[in-house]
Amino acid sequence: MADAEPLLVSEAGACATLTLNRPANGNSLSMGLVQALTGALAALAPREDIKVIVIRAAGSRIFSAGHDLNEFAGDPDPAFLAADFAGIAGLMQAIMAQPQIVVARVEGVATAAGLELVTACDLALAATTARFALPGVNIGFWCHTPQVAVSRTVGPKQAMELLVTGRLYPAEHALRIGLVNGLHPPDELDAALDALVATICAKASSVLRAGKASFRAQAALPVAAAYAEVQGRALANITHPDAREGVAAFLEKRDPNWLI
Repeated sequence: MADAEPLLVSEAGACATLTLNRPANGNSLSMGLVQALTGALAALAPREDIKVIVIRAAGSRIFSAGHDLNEFAGDPDPAFLAADFAGIAGLMQAIMAQPQIVVARVEGVATAAGLELVTACDLALAATTARFALPGVNIGFWCHTPQVAVSRTVGPKQAMELLVTGRLYPAEHALRIGLVNGLHPPDELDAALDALVATICAKASSVLRAGKASFRAQAALPVAAAYAEVQGRALANITHPDAREGVAAFLEKRDPNWLI
């Protein structure tokens, strides 16, 4: 009954955890799981008490194998395929636009849209045993949607290498090209994740939310436009009560008391 609920949602303090719960199907991103993830993110978005969202997977063998190819088998309905691809694209953009910081916890294999999910997140920690691939080319299908997030996370040549070889790369390669932020032995991964989450949750919710929005907005702009964009955001930030409290706490050599 492990697949009875495709997504498990839990909370601990200022952190919410979304667990992909289709281990028997490689935690593949079926339309039902994509809809569940998108809905969970939408429900969490307005909650300023939640500062971090962790996306992880049930089981240790596969983080996510990407699209559920069972839904593509045979002679699928073109309307279904269009809805499926639109759903994946919407989910990835929702993660990028999510007000909270989204962290991927990767253990096992992350391939195709599963790797896309990792790169759509703001941060990613992986086990040293994790492996990564964009293997669509191996089965006659280019990883069209995964390339969007991946090519915006690593350099163009590194992204193209993943796309054209279809190889399964080790965790060390993923760290070297910037797919993940850090590697940890499997039995130390959760402790490292907890430490990262605790560090982020100690910050003001207002700053994290405004900061992520600022980062995403400027990253899509040319340099001059980016500076123009962030000036207004900086002015709004520096006059916020949390910023005034933070400056005062620094000058008074004490811990700040954030609104949230």
